[in-house]
Amino acid sequence: MSALSKNQHGVVVLGGGTAGEHVAAGLARAGRDVALVEDHLVGGRSPYFACVPSKSLLMSARRGETWELAVARRDRLAAHRADDRAAARLAEDGVTVVRGRGRILGPGLVDVDGTEHACDDLVVCTGSEPVLPPADGLPGVPVWTSDEALSVPDLPRRLVVLGGGPVGCEMAQVYAAFGSQVSVVEASGRLLTAEAPFAGEALADSLRRMGVDLRLGAALALAERKDACVRLWLSDGGTIDADRVLSAAGRRPRVEGLGLETLGVAVVPGEGVPVDETCAVPCAGGGVWAAGDVTGVARTAHAARYQARVVLSNLLGKRREADYRAIPRVVHTTPTVYSVGVSPGRAAELGIDLVTAGYDLAATARAAVEADDRGRVELYADRARGLLIGATAAGLYAEEWMSEIALAIRAETPLSLLADVVHAFPTYGESIEAPLRDLAGRLCGTAERP
Repeated sequence: MSALSKNQHGVVVLGGGTAGEHVAAGLARAGRDVALVEDHLVGGRSPYFACVPSKSLLMSARRGETWELAVARRDRLAAHRADDRAAARLAEDGVTVVRGRGRILGPGLVDVDGTEHACDDLVVCTGSEPVLPPADGLPGVPVWTSDEALSVPDLPRRLVVLGGGPVGCEMAQVYAAFGSQVSVVEASGRLLTAEAPFAGEALADSLRRMGVDLRLGAALALAERKDACVRLWLSDGGTIDADRVLSAAGRRPRVEGLGLETLGVAVVPGEGVPVDETCAVPCAGGGVWAAGDVTGVARTAHAARYQARVVLSNLLGKRREADYRAIPRVVHTTPTVYSVGVSPGRAAELGIDLVTAGYDLAATARAAVEADDRGRVELYADRARGLLIGATAAGLYAEEWMSEIALAIRAETPLSLLADVVHAFPTYGESIEAPLRDLAGRLCGTAERP
């Protein structure tokens, strides 16, 4: 036994982000003895460096606010990146908040900067970390990740965003709206490659209208300092000069250096902690769980909360299994891109015979009222099962009016019933009626109604 001091807890939660905070608070309220270990900010990235500040800036951009006002509002909503209140709320619930970096020493034992903490159950919620694209010279130039882009007061005159995924698209729209000359470099031929092609095309059109230079199909080959700026050389021979580079090339689960190997858990850089349907980590002796980005299953705050609820239920003796079929994926740009369930690309990978039905939002009365005819919705059904399994929408407020589709997929609601649902007029929600009737008619033999 080590000579270090030791504390005994029912549960130790490694990481105080969205998932860890939820698990720890829930356990404490249920009367469990729980310690939460966090070496940075209690609450994680979402309230300070991700969801809250990015959506605040996007809202300020839509309102036409000045950059100075937008930054002040962003920082106020992000609590000026101070976690005092978040930590105090956990303490009030009965959570022991331990500041420091935790490392697993073995089954039921965690070291936090020289102090041992023993526990019956361990929950790993260490989140994720940014990945820089493999390009020569990039470490030697001024590079932001989204953390810096969403916390500093700077407004670069010229900004290059590396990556055309959700974060890259949101950041490009934010900075372009406030006057930066923005370029987006995406190695694939389109934006949002994980989603239906029309969604990326709709967003590309919106960004181009704002003056964003999209360099699609070209990867970053070389970065170098050039006088007072940065010069980027692309794989297609093109160059871009910038004052700042923002890397939005993705994130990877934070698994290295945690000591997971002491539990017999194989750690593969870039891959998440393996979990079963209950979010338990398969290892000798059991008693280890994981939730949030560290699992690599679904890297959003709402997915982290969902996994946390699954872990919490199981730790409290109520068996619960996770179901990821209907976890929404949202890009909060204008227009919003909302996806849920299986995408066309994923369906092809799985060998699913997909039946697609779509509708342009311009055909709705709501589009005329809003004076904005951008957008489209597509619904995807499995021909063999006759059920809705996926959907994508690009349009104003799509994150609000598409939620019923997530429920329909999760509940496996019959297409005939979905096609008979009446939506209020005039709303964008009406746009799903025609494709639902189309799918019901083609797969269930239900006559399409006008």
